[in-house]
Amino acid sequence: MRQTVRLAGGINELFGTLDENLKLFESSLHVKTHLRDHDLEIEGAQPQVERAAQILGEYNQRILDGRVPNTQEVKSLLRIATGDTTPHARGAFSPTHTRALGKKTVVPKSANQKHYMEVLEAYDMVFAIGPAGTGKTYLAVAMAVTALLAKQVSRIILARPAVEAGERLGFLPGTLQEKVDPYMRPLYDALHDLLEADKLENFLEKGIVEVAPLAFMRGRTLNDSFVILDEAQNTTSEQMKMFLTRLGFNSKAVITGDITQIDLPDSRRSGLIEAVEVVGNVEGISMVHFDDRDVVRHSLVQRIIKAYDEHAAAHPAHNSRFANSANPRDRSHQS
Repeated sequence: MRQTVRLAGGINELFGTLDENLKLFESSLHVKTHLRDHDLEIEGAQPQVERAAQILGEYNQRILDGRVPNTQEVKSLLRIATGDTTPHARGAFSPTHTRALGKKTVVPKSANQKHYMEVLEAYDMVFAIGPAGTGKTYLAVAMAVTALLAKQVSRIILARPAVEAGERLGFLPGTLQEKVDPYMRPLYDALHDLLEADKLENFLEKGIVEVAPLAFMRGRTLNDSFVILDEAQNTTSEQMKMFLTRLGFNSKAVITGDITQIDLPDSRRSGLIEAVEVVGNVEGISMVHFDDRDVVRHSLVQRIIKAYDEHAAAHPAHNSRFANSANPRDRSHQS
């Protein structure tokens, strides 16, 4: 089957550097294309051609609305549009899934990331579980910043359990804040990437943005807040229950973690794994599970994660630590 779509503009952005976006479009949908002036001819099986034409129609509408994305945004949006045919993957070029934060625009880079952003808007408590590089924490921080700047919440609270990842750092010098800052650095990095330095400094000084170890949450009720617990796989059962019961009025909580990178002593069970089992089906809580297809770091990271997963499957005896834990990737999205 052949079908021709007249492009409204943005041809250079659509094709990408050295036609990399067009190649992604063709390989993902199993079609061939030929450009003649502004007419793009699509050739392939009927379902694939119709899907390709639909995506191009959405792209044209975005161009006609005066919102021309750059090459990298097109690449990200094409990954969403071509990577899934489920309902939440449609409408990838919709402007509702981009966030302009002054310093930069945040665009989901996979269908699952797009779904995650939608869930973060719709639910007051969200668990995001999956490997490194899938955007779990970064997108949660981006949505928190969006909510703060829109005055939907009055503060952002970012927490992490202070557990060392294999190293033994000993007694660090300095004040209490200086001692815990190394554990919090990834959260500071995300904030610096999303907010201007002077604005972030002002927010930190006034307590509008708070970055603290999980232990600092005990005894508090967090009202009118966007609260993020990062590296939740390193919480104990007691810590996780404590955190989940801090949520106050007009607040959201996001819990992110990777159950393949637990740094707790072997005798302690991860509070994240237990929480998935205990509250996974509670109404009002959503579980989003990422895998290697959602990795948006260097392409090598995706292949490394896949290699580790394959090694774990081939050598189950080496992974007995996780043998009794539920695999969240096997659970369907709750929405």
